[in-house]
Amino acid sequence: MSGQHPDVAGEPTQTGTALLETATAAIQGFGPINQIHQHFCAFHFYGDDMTRQVEAHHFCAHLNEEVRQCLIYDSPTSDARLIGIEYVVSENLFMTLPDSEKPLWHSHEYEVKSGMLFMPGIPGPIERKDLEKLVKTYGKTYHFWQVDRGDAIPLGLPQLMMAFTRDGQLYDHLAKDVEKRFGVSFEEERAKRAYLKGPDHGVHPRANGGGKGQKTVLRETDCKPGTHAHDTSVPRVFV
Repeated sequence: MSGQHPDVAGEPTQTGTALLETATAAIQGFGPINQIHQHFCAFHFYGDDMTRQVEAHHFCAHLNEEVRQCLIYDSPTSDARLIGIEYVVSENLFMTLPDSEKPLWHSHEYEVKSGMLFMPGIPGPIERKDLEKLVKTYGKTYHFWQVDRGDAIPLGLPQLMMAFTRDGQLYDHLAKDVEKRFGVSFEEERAKRAYLKGPDHGVHPRANGGGKGQKTVLRETDCKPGTHAHDTSVPRVFV
């Protein structure tokens, strides 16, 4: 993303709306948002199409030592669009997941060790202390807004996203654009992170889609009735 104001459907925010937001912000608390303490820049691709690659800015909070939750935006600017979410878990928690669940999660080892995942503005030695933990984790990511195809509002189904696992997958022009805008070098950082060690048991073979594409699909099904199942007057479908 270029950082320019994105094309979003709708009229510009009115002065009255802005004033109302200022008033409510002075009164209400924003506990969950205030827990965000980290900003990671990385890249995702659609689980069924590696040619669709997007820059993803993660704003993350720890729920505990083994679980983080992240809001994902298309840029770090104030007009950024919220495009998805990611949950990050430790290797220990990932290993407890059912085998049917594991393909929905991606490993972070390559992302971290390659240098393509970084914390903008954070000095390398401080950044790498956290990456020593992140390199062993797994993430589950869904994007709701397909900004890469120019959608003005979120359209379609949430899409399962994946992360890169080896050299040659990320488009060179995307990498160079991010390196230039944020003043970083993936290759220099790769050398400095060579000591980092990935998951203790190695990357699980069922992670990263199990080596296959994963696509979100919608299908029709019967709508289960509400709590008063005996009441045939309760509609099962609302139109």
